[in-house]
Amino acid sequence: MNLLSIRIITADMERLVAFYKQITGLQIVQYTPDFAELKTPTTTFAIGSTKTLQFFGGEDVAQPAQNRTVIIEFKVDDVDKEFQRLSDYLQENIVQKPTMMPWGNKSFLFRDPDGNLVNFFTPATPEAIAKFSEK
Repeated sequence: MNLLSIRIITADMERLVAFYKQITGLQIVQYTPDFAELKTPTTTFAIGSTKTLQFFGGEDVAQPAQNRTVIIEFKVDDVDKEFQRLSDYLQENIVQKPTMMPWGNKSFLFRDPDGNLVNFFTPATPEAIAKFSEK
């Protein structure tokens, strides 16, 4: 088994697509007004509008802007540099400034416009660096 994609549902595609373009600096392909993908070497991050829920059984299947359990994580080369680049843009959406985690990553946590938690992290200890160099 291989995890290939994570999708979030939003009521505001334009706002969320623009946000993820800004924070990642990566290209997002918007296939339709209701579906977009950001591809990385290991995973696809998809954004779907509430209109796409009709294909999965209706609007009761998922509720946009209701996540309080999942953290969307991106490994970055330099978390401090990303914090400096984004701190003005994110302003009041910053949850935690770059902080060393007990498991060896330096982490910068913030919320996207729908309230989803996003973590930019950089492996910092020799163990964490080794763990991620294998992927």
